[in-house]
Parts: sequence; structure tokens; C-alpha cells
Amino acid sequence: MRITLFDIQAMKRDDKRIAMLTAYDTPSAALAERAGIPILLVGDSLGMTVQGHDTTLPVTLDDMIRHAGAVVRGTGRAMIVADLPFLTYATESDAIHSARRMMQEAGVQALKLEGGASLAPIVRRLTELGVPVMGHLGLTPQAQHTLGLRVQARQAAAARRLMDDALALQDAGAFAIVLELVPAPLAATLAQRLQIPVIGIGAGAGCDGQVQVWHDILGLLPGKSPRHAKRFAEIGTAIEAALRDYAAEVESGAFPTAAQSAGMDPAELAHALNTE
Repeated sequence: MRITLFDIQAMKRDDKRIAMLTAYDTPSAALAERAGIPILLVGDSLGMTVQGHDTTLPVTLDDMIRHAGAVVRGTGRAMIVADLPFLTYATESDAIHSARRMMQEAGVQALKLEGGASLAPIVRRLTELGVPVMGHLGLTPQAQHTLGLRVQARQAAAARRLMDDALALQDAGAFAIVLELVPAPLAATLAQRLQIPVIGIGAGAGCDGQVQVWHDILGLLPGKSPRHAKRFAEIGTAIEAALRDYAAEVESGAFPTAAQSAGMDPAELAHALNTE
């Protein structure tokens, strides 16, 4: 049986920290679930981690449905949350159409939407229709051209707006909120004030949980990881070494060996080659 939004909210009440991780395909989703991670996010970050774009903006609804479906098929217990991509929920009609496709075609259990109080009416309508919604505040990557890639809500007025946005999303029915690149003291205050879980990314240890990007924590992308990410392994380096060994053995003739090959009865081969 899959983890539900009620299970996630109970984790907050029980003061149990929530681990959340992105996943974009069946193998990674299966590994994450076996590791015991309760929430997997099919993020539109796939635009950068999988598709090679500079931003999340080129990701389409069809892209999200395809990847989310793969994650759902690789799991049986984790709660699968999927992002709705850029401008696919700009109006109530758009949001309902996008939510219907994501829930029906991909089979996810919840959707994540970026935005604050102005988005609350859409969140309320979706939840009225039976769609669990996770909010996303702070740095919202779909709005990076207007916000910039920097810590948000450092000043009092902006912090007050962020708190108002969080309360508006909670009142509209959001079951949890992601806070991205928000000062740790502000995030901790929100986690204490809100009844729903606050899941941070670059928002300090005072949140109810944390979400990270698969590629960042495993060292799969070249270069330095974001400040908010910890590299728990250097899987990229290990993969590169394995591929170098593979190429070298092919070039030297050491691979494949008889162990990786199929045999044939010599008489059958002779018969096949007999042209008379």
C-alpha cells in the first residue's frame, strides 16, 4: 500500500523527519524506494538533470507524464509527487486539464505547484476535486528570470509575504510545502507555525523534512554541487571508471569471453555453411 498524504502529515505530528528525493526513471525510483525514502518527486528539474537544458522552462507536460509514469512503475510504496511544468496551471481550466492528465496517465498520487497566495484559488479547486497538492515557495525555479537564483525573503517585507503565502496555501488545502533557498531561521519559524509539513531545500535543518536532487547527492553531474546539496557518494566517478574499463577491454579483445558468448554444435555450423 502506498504512503499517503495522511501518513506524511502524521510524520510531522510525530516529529519524524521526512526524506524526499527526486527520481526520473524506473531504476532510480526502485533504488530510492528500497532505501526507504517515503516521497519521490518527479521534478521538472529533469530539464537540467536529464534533458540538458539550462532551466526547467522547456519541460512539457508530456515530458512530465512520461517520466512520472516510469517512476510510478518502479515503485509500490513511496508516495509519488510530480511537478506541473511552466504555465500548465496558469488558469483554473489549465490546472484541471494538466492535473487530470498527470493523475490518469502517469498515476502519481500528488502534484507540486509553484506559487503563493495568488495560486491559492487554484490549489483550493484542485483539492476540492480530489487532487492532493504540495506547494512550493521561496526560490521557485519556474520564475527564476524574475526572482534570480539566490536566497529569497531575507528582508522583513519579503519574509512577511512568504509567511502569508504559506498560510494561504495551507488554508487552500495544500498538504505540504517545499521551501527552497530561504533563510534557515525563517524556514524554522514557518515549520513551527504551520500545521502541514515544511520540506526544505537550502532552507536549513529546522524544516520538517528535506528534499534533494538525485544527481546532486550522488555526484552524477560534473562540477561543484549546489551549496545546499551534500554529495553522499561519487557515483559519477565510479561510472566513468567502469566505462573506461569496458572500452579498454573491447579495444584489447579481452571482452567478451566465452562466459558472455553462446556456443553452437560444430556439426550444425558445418551444415549451415554447406553450400552443396
